[in-house]
Amino acid sequence: MIDWARVEELKQEVGEDDFAEVVELFLEEVEETITRLKTEPDPNNLEDDMHFLKGSALNLGFAQFSDICQAGETAAANGQADLISLPDVFTSYDNSKSEFLARQA
Repeated sequence: MIDWARVEELKQEVGEDDFAEVVELFLEEVEETITRLKTEPDPNNLEDDMHFLKGSALNLGFAQFSDICQAGETAAANGQADLISLPDVFTSYDNSKSEFLARQA
């Protein structure tokens, strides 16, 4: 679910002190997008939203979440936004976040 090698790589890139700030910013930005998708999903923006979430997930090592977002981005790009299961996206994020935070504690 989490690419822990990527997490360690990011820690080395930004330093231990700045890592917590990077994580906080990541969670804040992703959760803003997730909240908007839960309350006001816009089929016209799904490709961009999935792309943003995918990239953010890759940066922090949320591998499974990134894969789901990649599939959603591809579906939206092919005019098949109706195939995107937003509940699956939300669940994957929640599970990834829980696993990540549990190990960081």
